[in-house]
Amino acid sequence: MLRPWAAHWVMFALVCRVVAQYSSDLCSWRGSGLSHETHRRDVEQVYLRCSQGSLEWLYPTGAIIINLRPNTEPSSGRMADVHVCIKPQTFSQGSHVYLEHGGDLRLLLSDKDQAQGEVRCFSMKEGALFVEAIPQTDISRKITAFQYELVPSQGPGAHMYPYLQQGSVTCKPCSDQEVLMAVCTSDFAGSGIFREVMPGTNQHLVVVVTLHRLFHQKSGLFVWGGARGRAWSGRVNVPAPCIVHPGEHEYLLIGSVHFGEAWLSCAPRYKDFLRMYVEAVNAGTNPCHIDTN
Repeated sequence: MLRPWAAHWVMFALVCRVVAQYSSDLCSWRGSGLSHETHRRDVEQVYLRCSQGSLEWLYPTGAIIINLRPNTEPSSGRMADVHVCIKPQTFSQGSHVYLEHGGDLRLLLSDKDQAQGEVRCFSMKEGALFVEAIPQTDISRKITAFQYELVPSQGPGAHMYPYLQQGSVTCKPCSDQEVLMAVCTSDFAGSGIFREVMPGTNQHLVVVVTLHRLFHQKSGLFVWGGARGRAWSGRVNVPAPCIVHPGEHEYLLIGSVHFGEAWLSCAPRYKDFLRMYVEAVNAGTNPCHIDTN
């Protein structure tokens, strides 16, 4: 049996073996502050190449700058219309997260804020992420960890994602053109009903839905089974100011997936969608084919 002091040094040796490493797709990064303990004043540069991924910094010391450089990066002008959203893990601690631009720092997430796991978003033109460890004598059990996503600030339903908005969300219906494009390009689209409104947060409600048609979905959020095994069931987040009427009408439910959760973008009556879709097909202007039978 190892003595307590010996066990401590064995653990220290194991952690020191954790060197900074990227995932094979360069979407995520995992490193340890102990790997540069002797020059803890250095700032390490981290480059992430995807539209979503994660970061895990064990035993943080010093600081790191996170540069988001997606391989599908559009022109610099278009990047100004893209937001970065980060969601800390509830166990994340040991550092403050700032926005760095031109040498100036603006606090985005304090060490204590991270335990709430709340999403924070900012425009890419506002700068890079600067993560600075909190100086302390005992860095054991400290891990800074969060997920990130790049989110377009324009397009159908962008106004319905509350973390992109400076003020309260405005619940306005999508135009016919926005609906026809969104049903083709969104993360999920299907027709169904709102079944139950559940408690959420100050930002959003959680609504249980049943879909009788599922045109497409991402990440398998809606599960086959539902009512009597002939539908898909799942949950969608709806901005708190929006009014939901459970069970009254059939809607076309379109939305996006952020950090593993479905967010509603557009919800016209299904009969209204059928009308605009048929008109677009007859005019030859429908962006894609949808099997409405």
